[in-house]
Amino acid sequence: MAYGGYRDSRDRDRPREFFKTTCSECGAECEVPFKPTQGRPVYCRDCFRKHQPDERRDRSRF
Repeated sequence: MAYGGYRDSRDRDRPREFFKTTCSECGAECEVPFKPTQGRPVYCRDCFRKHQPDERRDRSRF
């Protein structure tokens, strides 16, 4: 089992599965690495960045 966001070494060899969906904010088609759950918003890469807390957004520049 993987903890702390680390994937098991056996998972590295498997291709990651992506799911096509529509961004809840801008309506653009996008792909996400998880199966979207009905009733929860899903954001494209750009809209997701807008929803990150300021401190996390600043850290991602480095």
